[in-house]
Amino acid sequence: MPSSARRSRLRSRRAVLAVTLVPLLAACGGGASSSGDAGGADAVRGTGGSVAATSPAPSTSVAPPAGISYGPWLRPTSHFLDRGSSKAVLVEFLDFECEACGAVFPVMEQLREQYKGKLTYAIRYFPLDGHFNSKRAAYAVEAAARQGRLEPMYRLMYTGQKDWAERQVPTDDTFRGYARQLGLDMTRWEADYTSDAVKQRVDADLKDAAALKLKGTPSFFFNGKPFEPKSVQDLQRTVGDAVA
Repeated sequence: MPSSARRSRLRSRRAVLAVTLVPLLAACGGGASSSGDAGGADAVRGTGGSVAATSPAPSTSVAPPAGISYGPWLRPTSHFLDRGSSKAVLVEFLDFECEACGAVFPVMEQLREQYKGKLTYAIRYFPLDGHFNSKRAAYAVEAAARQGRLEPMYRLMYTGQKDWAERQVPTDDTFRGYARQLGLDMTRWEADYTSDAVKQRVDADLKDAAALKLKGTPSFFFNGKPFEPKSVQDLQRTVGDAVA
């Protein structure tokens, strides 16, 4: 499919999804990439995938508040983007190639701004089968996290999604371009991107998603319980009531 047609189709779908939010829950499905790498992503890691990470595993992007309940939906080592109240903890299992996740991204950005300092928001990796580059995208974000740049890379994956999603060829060069755009140490980023340590970090989230029997993305948990908002207003109201 020509790139212009693909971008137009993605924009149209995302516009519809963002308006209603109703189909967003598990709108991308098919199960996690639990056995092997979707789209042959093991090729990213070179022969045997034996390259060691040159960067230490990152701590959470933002220190979580005290009093949070942990379990397979959320780990102390999960990536927290916002620290707020322990009474309003929203966790999103996401796939960067999922068009529904791309549609909900601006909704989440608005919600984060609206409840800044009140909402605690964390993300978990959940690349799905059927998305050729979803694991590559997760590896790219995690490699950026090891240089303290998780959130900027997370944003680029969604704002640039139309340029790389739904391709049936590796988009490593696109992700390298994002890393350069962020001014990352490219030697470190390349080593981390192809490392066992980064793969294991993504796989740990996938293991939790499997334990929770999640079927698609985006999948939300609010205060440790599955949460399926039926509208933007429902999402806002639930968070607002929790922090009132």
